[in-house]
Amino acid sequence: MEVLDARRLTGPNVIWERPSAVLDVELDEGEEAGILIEAWRAALAGMLEALGWSDVESAVRVFHGGASLAIAGPIDGLYAAIEVNRWAFDRAAAALAGSSSEEEAGELADALARFQELIAGEANPAMRALQIAAAEHGQTFLWDDDEVSLGMGSGSCTWRLGPSDHNDQTEEAAPLPAPDGVDWESLHGVPTALVTGTNGKTTSVRLLASMAAASGQTCGLSSTDWIQVGETIVDRDDWSGPGGARWVLRQKAVDLALLETARGGLLRRGLGVDRADVALITNVAEDHLGEFGVFDMDMLADTKFVVARAAEHLVLNADDPLLVARGLGAAQPITWFSLDPGNPVVQQHLTGGGRACVLKEDELVVLEGGADGVTSQVISGVDGVPISMGGAARHNLANALGAIGVALALGLSHDAIRTGLAALDCSHEKNPGRLNTFDLGGVTALVDFAHNPHGFAAFFAMAAALPARRKAILMGQAGDRTNDAIKGLARAAWEAGPDRVIIKEMTDYLRGREVGAVPELIAAELLRAGASPEQIEHAQSEVDGVRRALAWAEEGDLLCLFTHAQRDEVLDLLASMQSGGWKPGDALPD
Repeated sequence: MEVLDARRLTGPNVIWERPSAVLDVELDEGEEAGILIEAWRAALAGMLEALGWSDVESAVRVFHGGASLAIAGPIDGLYAAIEVNRWAFDRAAAALAGSSSEEEAGELADALARFQELIAGEANPAMRALQIAAAEHGQTFLWDDDEVSLGMGSGSCTWRLGPSDHNDQTEEAAPLPAPDGVDWESLHGVPTALVTGTNGKTTSVRLLASMAAASGQTCGLSSTDWIQVGETIVDRDDWSGPGGARWVLRQKAVDLALLETARGGLLRRGLGVDRADVALITNVAEDHLGEFGVFDMDMLADTKFVVARAAEHLVLNADDPLLVARGLGAAQPITWFSLDPGNPVVQQHLTGGGRACVLKEDELVVLEGGADGVTSQVISGVDGVPISMGGAARHNLANALGAIGVALALGLSHDAIRTGLAALDCSHEKNPGRLNTFDLGGVTALVDFAHNPHGFAAFFAMAAALPARRKAILMGQAGDRTNDAIKGLARAAWEAGPDRVIIKEMTDYLRGREVGAVPELIAAELLRAGASPEQIEHAQSEVDGVRRALAWAEEGDLLCLFTHAQRDEVLDLLASMQSGGWKPGDALPD
């Protein structure tokens, strides 16, 4: 047995609601999780009692081939708690291997002194006092290694715990106030939405930001691509974790918060907040299996459903069986959304007086169940949702329906929702990396972020409606996916019927693999699926792959360009070629 990972979970997480120190442990074949857990808990109990942490609870999540072992330490003691947890695991492993009680007693004394020193160095009584007072006043308390804040957005106040150079502005730390020195009356929350799911998260938060702007509110948005406040993009990076959520909620200009919440952040750190007005889960599809103890679709669905620990209202995809199974047992109100108005989950929900957002023929409709039957309100026609590409991009109609459900839960008007839907299009300026379309002298180039079989299927279902004499696909995959997942992506691409597949090297996403390993896997699976060697080409980067696709293209061709690390360079290249009137046969720009 061995430890795979040791980390802090600073917010609600897949194990429970509490900040925790967790170990992910892998077991060797034949080793039983129950025996390890019993020995771990025995070692842990003795150390916690010696430390005066007898009230600290533990929890376990067992997965295929291992377990996550968690202890709920105090927020100003989680680094120490990681060490305590690791010691308890080591002690349990040694005991199972037959170590003597004399050895154990000596180790306990030495470890106790070390842990007491760690706890004393990490302790922050002022921070914990504010945490307790915030709960008593019903105010949001956010904390991390750098800052502590109370309230949200325009109703927040933040104190630094150490120097910061964020945005090149150095700020010195200030002492935390005592609870009786806080102006509690000036603090308040702001409407807050969490958005998670395997695919569609970023598009959904962009739709919601467009709706919020139409309502006249200053929206703070954290996402895979950037942090944005109002119309200003503050920082371009992946901010879909708890750090991005906290940053948005500490901005005084923000009066509505939209927080994209990715699987990685949930598993590495937990949720960035412990309360939100509403949470949207777009879908659950196979991606990233094998990381942080998530080895199957049920565990992945449980991970996505962590947002339900914080949300007062849920918006769920009624076309997703994994979400239906969990949603039917949820305690909070639900708005279901579906591309099928006859979905039985939707119909049953309406009978009970619930709300649903559905696609009814070519209209996006809100249905409300009541004592007098079901009322229907048309929000928009399909032609009023530009990102649906006239209805061909059905996955974006699903994203729009989910966003409508969230907007209603946040109190936005139908007019603001309708205006927001119409304002977001597939241009690379407004929605970069999501179905961006370029007309290059009769060659259609589509740029998209799709990176798993579910995303590929949605993209190719839309692309099938577009005229194409020939079709080329530029694709690749990150090295942290399993071999089976990479092969599945290759098969999904080949099923779309391409005439050419250009496989890109993704050096920024090797994640433990050798250069060339992933492209070789993809190429081998394409050949196994029926491709000929002449149909496969290799590129050293995304930009190189795009240039190869353009060199191959002729009038009437469709280029499906899946981009990630070099998305902005690709979009700039294609935009300049389109504006410059490039056509097949012309020289490519340098």
